[in-house]
Amino acid sequence: MTTLKLGSKIIGDDKPTYFVADISANHDGNLERAKHLIRLSAQAGADAAKFQNFRAPRIVSEKGFQALGQQLSHQSKWNKSVFQVYQEASLPWEWTPILKQECSSCGIDYFSAPYDLEAVDMLDPHVEIFKIGSGDITWPEMLCKVAEKQKPVLLATGASEIAEVQRAVELILAINPQLVLMQCNTNYTGSLESFRHINLRVLDTYRAMFPDVLLGLSDHTPGHATVLGAVALDARVIEKHFTDDNRREGPDHPFSLTPQAWREMVDRTRELECALGSPRKTVEENERETVVLQRRCLRASTHLGSGTVLQPGMVEALRPAPRDAVMPIDLPRVMGQTLIHDLPAGEYLKWNMLTGVEEAR
Repeated sequence: MTTLKLGSKIIGDDKPTYFVADISANHDGNLERAKHLIRLSAQAGADAAKFQNFRAPRIVSEKGFQALGQQLSHQSKWNKSVFQVYQEASLPWEWTPILKQECSSCGIDYFSAPYDLEAVDMLDPHVEIFKIGSGDITWPEMLCKVAEKQKPVLLATGASEIAEVQRAVELILAINPQLVLMQCNTNYTGSLESFRHINLRVLDTYRAMFPDVLLGLSDHTPGHATVLGAVALDARVIEKHFTDDNRREGPDHPFSLTPQAWREMVDRTRELECALGSPRKTVEENERETVVLQRRCLRASTHLGSGTVLQPGMVEALRPAPRDAVMPIDLPRVMGQTLIHDLPAGEYLKWNMLTGVEEAR
């Protein structure tokens, strides 16, 4: 069974789902607000608060986005240029130890997704986990740089072909076996249409292709259906964006979960984990009494005296079925056998009432 230590928790097939609150740009450039969101996420049941370390000139080309002529997808709703949004949403590096300390004080893990190579080195002394965003899955230099830190890597796979995923996975695993492979869809509009494109069954594909790799989900769909489905399909890490108010201005607020919604997601997932249970089919402890109540046994249709040779029609299958009763499946075995005790009408037949017939096992 594959297990992996993520920060303070062990994750694996028989372990609780690990929840990552992606605060990302929802700090809105305010350190105290970032710390406040960490506290809220911990109270809502997050196992980790995750941030993103990017610097506008090192992640986007201002000229390149201007050349597109228009802002596409979720960026079309932004009131500022792509470069300006990234610039204003960037996380000051000097916040890193402060945010880590806040997470430690709240009892949750801190980590971040670096979006340039220097950020990997900056984060390394402060994190026990790295996240690689979907957009960097085709950047071998970043994949290798992160893998070489020999810490668990969460790799998002949104907007990727399976060959690209396989290449990235093999590249990382050749350096570092500590990988969580996360299904993802990188449409950040929060539209219900996104449910048609999240394709949770990709997790089955990943499980078949990479049996020794743990699976996860980086999700941007509304509500909890996708998360619950992913957990049922063996995702052990769940990442969702986190905010305290969806109405705030900023690139990530509209599709983030609020504390109440986050708590509901965690609680419903814990219920699902209990419900998934064991693959072993047996009578459960809480069914022991209903076995008696709901099953049928053989009961006398009329009064049958001692010495009666049982014939068809003399007994019928009725509830309840005490544990020492003869069950309907054994009707052929008891036909033609002789009663050695009286069997009043409605009473159930026991094996010790018959001559020459051993109790069925």
